[in-house]
Amino acid sequence: MTSIDLNSDLGENVADRIVSDDAGMLRLVTSANVSCGFHAGSPLGIRRTLVAAVERGVVIGAHPGYRDYENFGRTKVDIDSATLQAHVEYQLGALMGLAAAVGGRVSYVKPHGALYNTIARDERQSKAVVAAIRAIDPSLVLLGLSGGVVLDVAERAGLAVAAEAFADRAYRPDGQLVPRTDEGAVLHDPAVVAERMVRLASDGMIRAIDGTDVPVMAQSICVHGDSPGSVAMAAEIKRLLQDAGITIAPFADPR
Repeated sequence: MTSIDLNSDLGENVADRIVSDDAGMLRLVTSANVSCGFHAGSPLGIRRTLVAAVERGVVIGAHPGYRDYENFGRTKVDIDSATLQAHVEYQLGALMGLAAAVGGRVSYVKPHGALYNTIARDERQSKAVVAAIRAIDPSLVLLGLSGGVVLDVAERAGLAVAAEAFADRAYRPDGQLVPRTDEGAVLHDPAVVAERMVRLASDGMIRAIDGTDVPVMAQSICVHGDSPGSVAMAAEIKRLLQDAGITIAPFADPR
């Protein structure tokens, strides 16, 4: 692989819950997964992140999640399909409206947190998310976990898809992410993380938490904006990828 995208989850700050340096991250990434408000962020804060993304020429993606502000969208919700579809449609519409207001456009969708992890395995909830995207704008690309069920569901429904890998998360031998509640689930060393991502981009392999190698094919790498030291981590990943001759470029058209 000679080209890969670098993305981050942004637009999640509010006055009493600052979780990321959006301005710093937008100087490094090629794609921004911008909160749609259900799990984090505020309309004004989200709008400011969108303005900054447009100014930096960063491709904008919608980042919808469960309606779970208290837990930052990281608790699985047992929700019926019709309600989930409506919730995702609502969030996409809101972000697309704000993006249009500041001269930007949404190019892709990356679900957030527990919803993201659930649809990597759960076909029913995957179908509801895919139906929402198709109803709002079937030209939007769906970004999901490499090997996840939702990518197959989306492709069967006619959506374009892209797979991603996580720089700052540990992997299980089956290619799923290690749950955040487990020890060692979140990685913090920029040098270690960057070397892992160079191997991923070059060879399509990543070292699992048990020491085995797992094949992971991805068009995008995520650095969570709310991880400690995330900007330094993203900078080191970008530097090492470029030193290895790998181009950093968005996976989705800016539309």
